[in-house]
Amino acid sequence: MYFADRTWPELDDIEERSLAVVPVGSTEQHGPHLPLATDHLIAESLAHEATDRADVLCTPTVKIGVSPHHRQFNGTMWVDPPAFRDYMESLARNLTYHGIDRIVFVNAHGGNVSHLREVGRRLRDAGDAYAIEWMWNDSIPELVDELFATNGPHGGPKETAMIQHIAPDLVREEEFETARDDGLVDFDEGGMTVHGARTFYDSIDNTDSGVLGDQTDATAEKGEQLFEAAADQLVQLLDWLADQPRDALMAKPHV
Repeated sequence: MYFADRTWPELDDIEERSLAVVPVGSTEQHGPHLPLATDHLIAESLAHEATDRADVLCTPTVKIGVSPHHRQFNGTMWVDPPAFRDYMESLARNLTYHGIDRIVFVNAHGGNVSHLREVGRRLRDAGDAYAIEWMWNDSIPELVDELFATNGPHGGPKETAMIQHIAPDLVREEEFETARDDGLVDFDEGGMTVHGARTFYDSIDNTDSGVLGDQTDATAEKGEQLFEAAADQLVQLLDWLADQPRDALMAKPHV
């Protein structure tokens, strides 16, 4: 249930609810074939679908995340990690004021993962809430591997297929081959590590198009499969979390 569309009297049961979802993404380059909105569109769509099914509160989407590693590409926006962590913690504490004590960050941007985990630790250590980060493709790895020969972590076929399903008008299919040919398909040949050390800091260090992976076998039909499977996993997570006793979620005492 997306509560920003409701009036405040229509949310008179908010203090009886314990669980809320916060969609989190980014606004950053995803190659010449996908919109900068890719990550936050995926997070928002999955969050709305799952919370409607599970009758769980859903907040507005956080659309700008930790993306400085894509900064060389036009239009990419980002916030510095400390500011992002503080903002997300403050947002979560807004929810605890209304009685929410468990939160799922529905995330679709890899650059946010470690920072959302840190926010969750802060909230749990303080005893205020149990907050966890959920990444859609991590919930269905077998299906992703089954559908695509070369997955690619950024701008590749899994994200391409999802946007073909969610927002087909925003996909530039005529750019698929350019994205692949100017990107990095074979990670073993990418020179991403030297003697065990990661030698890159920015996406452009590895890929001229900003793309990692081969999206030429992406389709809207595959995107629908991914979307439905991930939404189902998220609903199951929300059901599980709602059923947990609060004491089981909070930090354990010193032995």
